[in-house]
Amino acid sequence: MRKITYIHQRPDWPNFSWNHEKLVPMLAHVRHRQGRLIGRMEALGFGRQSEAVVATLTQDVLKSSEIEGEMLNPDQVRSSIARRLGIDIAGAIPADRAVEGVVEMMLDATQRFADPLTQARLFGWHAALFPTGYGGIHPIRVGAWRDDARGAMQVISGPISRERVHFEAPAARRLQREMDMFLVWVNAADNAKSKPGSPVIDPVLKAAVTHLWFVTIHPFADGNGRIARAIADWALARSEGSPQRFYSMSAQIRAERSAYYDMLESTQKSTLDITDWLTWFLACLDRAISATETTLSAVFRKAAFWDKHAIGEGGTINLRQQKMLNKLFDGFEGKLTTTKWAMIAKCSQDTAQRDIQALIDQGILVKDAAGGRSTSYSLADF
Repeated sequence: MRKITYIHQRPDWPNFSWNHEKLVPMLAHVRHRQGRLIGRMEALGFGRQSEAVVATLTQDVLKSSEIEGEMLNPDQVRSSIARRLGIDIAGAIPADRAVEGVVEMMLDATQRFADPLTQARLFGWHAALFPTGYGGIHPIRVGAWRDDARGAMQVISGPISRERVHFEAPAARRLQREMDMFLVWVNAADNAKSKPGSPVIDPVLKAAVTHLWFVTIHPFADGNGRIARAIADWALARSEGSPQRFYSMSAQIRAERSAYYDMLESTQKSTLDITDWLTWFLACLDRAISATETTLSAVFRKAAFWDKHAIGEGGTINLRQQKMLNKLFDGFEGKLTTTKWAMIAKCSQDTAQRDIQALIDQGILVKDAAGGRSTSYSLADF
């Protein structure tokens, strides 16, 4: 008898099952919170909605890449998203190809949520992530399912020499059939559970199953995690019937990375009853909605500030100050010093100091506690 280690080796794969009654309270709670958040955002003007969407998608792209150990430039990501959505933001800068590829995939997933998920679409996303045909220093198959030329596909986490193997994905020879089954199920308008007469699956639960199923197959040589999270965003957008994203599952998964991998591993080594995985996914989504309060409060604070302050001729804030204040509102990395101001705003140290002092006099900036040559500045509480 063949040894069964992972769920994809079970004879009844992929007939997932779960305890619907156990999930109902949490599912109802999350659905209610989704609706409240969307309603709250729809009550805002277009400008603030756009700011919130850019901020959320920026977090999604940054954190999804960060999970894979890739650190992208936040300003490039924000600029690329805003440009592709047709939203004007101050201080927009060009983005490199690595950033553009991830942004392109994420926006295709969320803005075209009503379109079906197809093999060609997935291949396009994969090609966008790896425009050079390399994953790190190694050439990989791009825009195609992986092969087994470099051995079995193992899903790992952790630093080099201390990697932890969470599970092993299906062999390459199975991929076409596996992905064909996956795509048929994902694109079906209504999916009942495996038993006839059982309730139709809620779209949020479908998003959770979709993410797990794709991660289990791991069909590409690289980029599976980022594509799996893009698929989850696609499915969640379908669950809400809207391309507007106001919370980030990727950011929450990044915050819970260890628990995420633990849950994936235990699920892969268990049965096809995925109640525990669905419970974890719903709880993670609930925490993602809670965490969005921080992102949105920053957006509202920024919007309220610019509602009160005029820029340019006749205003109290010049264009250099506008650029630097926007960087502070958007989450400036490190300490803001006169030297950094001069460098970013492309002005002299004297001009930078005058700009800063003028904002201090207006109660917009405050000097941080540490003084001397390391004097730095932050936004005041207003």
